[in-house]
Amino acid sequence: MDIDLILRVYPHFLKAAVLTIELSVLTAILGLICGSLGAAARLSRLKAIRFIGAAYVSLFRGTPALIQLFLLYFGGPQIGIQLDAFQAGVIGLGLNIGAYMTETIRGAIISVHKGQTEAARTLGMSRWQATRYVILPQAFRLMVRPLGVNINALIKGTALVAAISVVELTYTAQRYIGSTYKPFEMFILAGVLYMIIIYATGRGISWLDKKVRIQ
Repeated sequence: MDIDLILRVYPHFLKAAVLTIELSVLTAILGLICGSLGAAARLSRLKAIRFIGAAYVSLFRGTPALIQLFLLYFGGPQIGIQLDAFQAGVIGLGLNIGAYMTETIRGAIISVHKGQTEAARTLGMSRWQATRYVILPQAFRLMVRPLGVNINALIKGTALVAAISVVELTYTAQRYIGSTYKPFEMFILAGVLYMIIIYATGRGISWLDKKVRIQ
């Protein structure tokens, strides 16, 4: 283990870790938006809307995330979509994880007993009010931990954007391997930083899960 080499390149890996965190946060936000819209579509009363939601989930869960990134970044210009590598990474991974979040959110909502909706309607609430004030608060408690699992998977999945030259942790490790010929040290350093990010995220999700369950 070349400790001196690790100490020399460590600052560059820290910069890459910051970019990995930025990528993860933006992608998670986009994923939550897509997941919420997808879940709403999947639960819609309209058959056409349900079909669109199901098609979205099937498309993005049924094809590799790397292919989706390549289509956006390399294939996009052919149809007039010009994205830089970071933008393609955020959109590609966001749409992909959003498909998984769709099923997580939908599963939490349908897990709330139907009697809750019936009771709310009996009290004079509209369908939207019943959903907003009765169903969603209960569903949120059920979806926090599964969404946390999705987000942790997303953070690890950000390594895929190295394939389109986003300078995150995996790309940085590969770049330094080319000049140092020390793959063990470089990937160990990248792996440790990934682990720290995922551990911190997991602790935050556990705190939020406990917080919502005691309310």
